[in-house]
Amino acid sequence: MTFANRFGNRRAIVTGGASGIGLTVAARLAAEGAAVSLWDVNAEALARAKTESGAADVQGLDISDPARVEAAMQASVAALGGLDVLVCSAGITGPNGPVRDYPTEAWKQVFDVNVHGLFYCNRAAIPVLEKTGYGRIVNVASIAGKEGNQNASAYSASKAAVIGLTKSLGKELAKTDIRVNCVTPAAVKTAIFDQMTEEHINFMLSKIPIGRFGTIDEVAALICWLASEEASFSTGGVFDVSGGRATY
Repeated sequence: MTFANRFGNRRAIVTGGASGIGLTVAARLAAEGAAVSLWDVNAEALARAKTESGAADVQGLDISDPARVEAAMQASVAALGGLDVLVCSAGITGPNGPVRDYPTEAWKQVFDVNVHGLFYCNRAAIPVLEKTGYGRIVNVASIAGKEGNQNASAYSASKAAVIGLTKSLGKELAKTDIRVNCVTPAAVKTAIFDQMTEEHINFMLSKIPIGRFGTIDEVAALICWLASEEASFSTGGVFDVSGGRATY
């Protein structure tokens, strides 16, 4: 279900927008009236996603490069005519394995994308949103950031950092009209599963009381509410969409 023109005259950037949750969110924002810019490292997928989502702009970049993030922000703002909404959905899982054997470079890569990249995107958006006088930032964390999944230490720790950053930034901007929140999905079956072992996928399913994985549409619905004017009294919040896995 979509809401006609809920995002009319709004401008949105969605990172990780070429696939998965990001693409679904972008398509829904566009269907509800927003002008959307998709950011993704996969240039080939971006071309398809632009057509599929109805996005107005695409930017191919690696968000772990702060200079590229600043340049993409300028380009997207110019293309859209401003910015009202930032959804940070880009992320990687890293390999599955125990901490004692975890590769140093893989650990760094997970943090470079999931934490540092998200930080660069949030930071670049703030001065633009302050000029707009209105803003919504929605960061995609994970239930793993609350509970810590075994054999997924880098991913779990990186998503805990996203939660902490969101709470901190939400408080910093609370006196403005910019709202900053994050969502913490349990496992949602997307292409990111290709980065995981079958054993780890089965483990995640076993932890969900409802007994199934979430759907992309269920997560997108929550993100789009947080990106809307209705979420005016929520900031620094952590919103579960976890099938009952976590409620704290």
